[in-house]
Amino acid sequence: MVGKSRAKPRTRGRPTAKPLTKPLTKPRPQWLRKIILALVMVGLVIPVSLTLIYRFVPPPITILMIQRSLEGKGLDYRWRPLRKISPALAQAAIAGEDARFCEHHGFDFNALEKAMAHNERRPGKIRGGSTISQQTAKNVFLWPARSYVRKGLEAYFTILIEAGWGKHRIMEVYLNVVEWGPGLYGAEAAAQHYFHKSAANLTQLEASRLTAILPSPLKWRAAKPGPYVQKRSRRIGGAMGTVREDGLATCVL
Repeated sequence: MVGKSRAKPRTRGRPTAKPLTKPLTKPRPQWLRKIILALVMVGLVIPVSLTLIYRFVPPPITILMIQRSLEGKGLDYRWRPLRKISPALAQAAIAGEDARFCEHHGFDFNALEKAMAHNERRPGKIRGGSTISQQTAKNVFLWPARSYVRKGLEAYFTILIEAGWGKHRIMEVYLNVVEWGPGLYGAEAAAQHYFHKSAANLTQLEASRLTAILPSPLKWRAAKPGPYVQKRSRRIGGAMGTVREDGLATCVL
């Protein structure tokens, strides 16, 4: 008698474990996200925001003003709109500091090449090639010390103000924040200190003398100037005629 074959007992198999899948990319650590956000804020949001604000609002103070105040040189800073500053001063600034101000877009590479060639020939008398736009960017947003980092930031802010302000506003800010002597900032403070008059009433001679001391305002004086400042002032005064005749200040006046 053939017996019935016993059915093999059914065994419950263990559920097959699903293979663990690793994420393709690991999430960034929290500290890295904070660093990236901080860099974006410092490098983009803050500079652009300040540039937009100062397009309409006078800069309240600059790093150089703070530094000079801590050195005991005082602080005389009086903002005046460009329409209340003698046109002769803007013409003198273009004649003495940046003849192609209305033509370039923030950088004058021809002037920079000439300055480099001059500095190689006469290393004891360094000549700068910065435009009024670059000087404005430095004066408003940055510190005065020379370094590659500062020069790089200066170029960045120059691009921002050229794009966001325009030439009229750049000249207006420049004439109001530039250093004209110990504790003197802007055309109004300089005019009152040196000539006892408003910046609106500056003559061509006075404007040329003010511009003549800009390379070294802590050393030179616009009132009762020495031989070098007088010579430089005469040269600027002559160049102001070219500025007017050739329309080199039309973007400002």
